[in-house]
Amino acid sequence: MISITDGQIFLESDLFNAGQRPAINPGISVSRVGGDAQIKAMKKVAGTLRLDLAQFRELAAFSQFASDLDAGTRHQLERGQRLMQVIKQGVNQPLDVVKQIVIIYAGTRGFLDDVNTEDVLKFEADLNDALDSTYADFVRLVQEQKALSDEVETRMKEVIEDFKSKWSA
Repeated sequence: MISITDGQIFLESDLFNAGQRPAINPGISVSRVGGDAQIKAMKKVAGTLRLDLAQFRELAAFSQFASDLDAGTRHQLERGQRLMQVIKQGVNQPLDVVKQIVIIYAGTRGFLDDVNTEDVLKFEADLNDALDSTYADFVRLVQEQKALSDEVETRMKEVIEDFKSKWSA
């Protein structure tokens, strides 16, 4: 078994006070095991998440002093806010790895860009329910393959798009 503390996890009181749980700063936290503790699908999906979140934190700090942000910067800030919602986890609420893969994929690939930031957690909860029922065959496919093959990625896009077409906040 690999310890979660096999590395350095940096907690920040600012994140905690802002409601981020766990209040881990992913930009400066490091792990000696990294991807060795993840299935291939998670490694591929979450590959840019740490960098995306670090860039968001930098932009958020910079934007406090800027009065006029260009569209690209605003878009990156809004996506970062959604990604911060995606990585929230309730106390004693573990999340199946397939559900983690799907919501991280949705967040990093822009599927959440048109979801209001305050609705992201509801979207995620409803998506998780749908993964347990409507899309259980897809969950089994990922559990079997453990990789983000072309088939799995195509199917994941279809699942997310189908769910979004039926979902309402």
